[in-house]
Amino acid sequence: MRRSLIAAVAVTALATPFAIAATTGTAAAAPVPHRIPVTDFNKDGYADLAVSAGRGTVDGKTGAGYISIVYGSAAGADTTHAKETISRATAGVPGDPEQGAGFGLRTTARDLDGDGYTDLVVNDEPADVVIWGSANGLGAITALPGDSAFDLKAGDFNGDGKADLVANGRSGLETRFGPFTRDGKPASTKLLEIGEDDGPADIIVGDMTGDGADDLVTSHSFEEMQHSSKLWKGGKDGFTGATTPTGKYTVDGVIADVDKDGYGDLVAREVDHVSEMQEYDAGAVRVVYGAASGLSDRTKRITQDTAGVPGVGEQGDEDLGDKGDQFGYSLSAGDVTGDGYPDIAVGVPGEDIDSAGDTGAVVLLKGSATGLTGTGAQAFNQTTAGVPGVSEGDDAFGSAVLLADVNNNNRADLTVGAPTEDGTVKDSGAAWVLRGSQNGLTTTNITSFSPSSLGTAQDGAQFGGQLAQ
Repeated sequence: MRRSLIAAVAVTALATPFAIAATTGTAAAAPVPHRIPVTDFNKDGYADLAVSAGRGTVDGKTGAGYISIVYGSAAGADTTHAKETISRATAGVPGDPEQGAGFGLRTTARDLDGDGYTDLVVNDEPADVVIWGSANGLGAITALPGDSAFDLKAGDFNGDGKADLVANGRSGLETRFGPFTRDGKPASTKLLEIGEDDGPADIIVGDMTGDGADDLVTSHSFEEMQHSSKLWKGGKDGFTGATTPTGKYTVDGVIADVDKDGYGDLVAREVDHVSEMQEYDAGAVRVVYGAASGLSDRTKRITQDTAGVPGVGEQGDEDLGDKGDQFGYSLSAGDVTGDGYPDIAVGVPGEDIDSAGDTGAVVLLKGSATGLTGTGAQAFNQTTAGVPGVSEGDDAFGSAVLLADVNNNNRADLTVGAPTEDGTVKDSGAAWVLRGSQNGLTTTNITSFSPSSLGTAQDGAQFGGQLAQ
C-alpha cells in the first residue's frame, strides 16, 4: 500500500464590541473580535488536557471508562506531577462504575460559574456532572439537574459574557443560561425545539454573525439518510428558534475565524447523503464562511487531493471491510504559528501508511487572509521523523485532535489521540503533543503518553478517543 504524509474548538467572542464610521456618518457596529477559549482548570495560564479512556476498566468493570487530566506547564504537558483520574468511582460522581458504560466519552469544558477557572462537564448516564475548576485543579463535583442529555455543548448564546450550555435531550434542544450555581442550576432555561426523529445529531458552537453571541450549527439525519445542517443564530435573548439550512451535508466540526474578518467560519466534515457510508469516505472538509447575516455564499471544499495538501484521498470498500481515509473525522481550531489566524487540525484516522491499514494521520491547514487553503499544509503520522511509535494497522492515529497552548507561548500545540494504539496491551491507546512554532507544528520536544506512563488501567482502554474542548 502507499505511504503518504498526512481541536472541537468552539469560538467565543469578546464581550465589548467597537464601532466604525459608516459612509453616511452614522456609527455601524463592526464584528466583535474573536477569541478561542482556553481550557485552564487551575487558572495558571497553561492550557490543560482532559483525555478520555472511554473503555477503560474501573473497579473491575471493563469498559466503565475514565478521564485522565494532564495539566499544562512551561515545559508543556506535565505527565509526571499533578495528573488525576476521574471516573464513576471518584467520590462525588453519581452512580457506580458499570461494564460498558463508557464514562468520559462526551465532555465539554467552560467556566460555568464565572470564577475564572475552567470547569469540565461530563455528558453521561445516569446524570451529567460538572467537575469544578480551582487553584488546585479539578475538584468539587455536582450532578446537573434533570435527565442526562444526548449531547451538551458550551458557549455564550446571548452575548452577556456568561457561559451557557445547550443540551440536546429527550425533550428537545434546550438552552441553559449561565452563570450556573454550584448546585448545577442555570440562571434560566429556554426550550428551542421539541424532540424530533431527525433532531440534531451533533452541535457546533461559535459566532458566525460577529455580534458577540455564539450561534449553533446542528447536523441532522434520520435512519440512513443525512439531511442539511442548520444554523441557529444567537442574540441578546438567546436563540429565537428560527433556523437557516446551510445547504451542506456536514457533521461535527468547529467555528473559527480562519480569515480574520470578524465573522466565524464553519469548518466541518462534509459527508455523503447516506449516513452509513461515512466510514468508507475518502473524506472532505467543507468551509462555509460567516457573514453578518450568518452564512455567506462563499464556501470551499478541501480534501487530500486539494493543491498543497499532503497525501491522496482514498475511498474505502464496504464489501472488503476497508475503511476510507476519513479526512476530517476530527477537527480543532487554534493559532499554531502566532500570526493571528486560526489554523485547523484535521484528523485522518483511516489513512494507510505503507502496508499498515487505518493507521491514521493528521494534517494542519493554515488560516490566512484568503481563508483556509492547502498552502503550507503539514502532515504527521507515526512514521514521521521525530514522532514516537510505529505506524501499525488500526491505530486510528488522529481519531481526536485538539489545538491548545499547553506551554503558554502564544502558539497552539497539537494533541493527537490514537485510541486503538497497542501499548503493552491491545487497544490501550495513546496521545501525542506536537509543539506550535512560527513556521507551524514541529516534532521538537514532542511529548507522548499513555495509560502505562500515567499509571492508569490499560487493557482495551482506548485512551485518546476524545479530548475535551
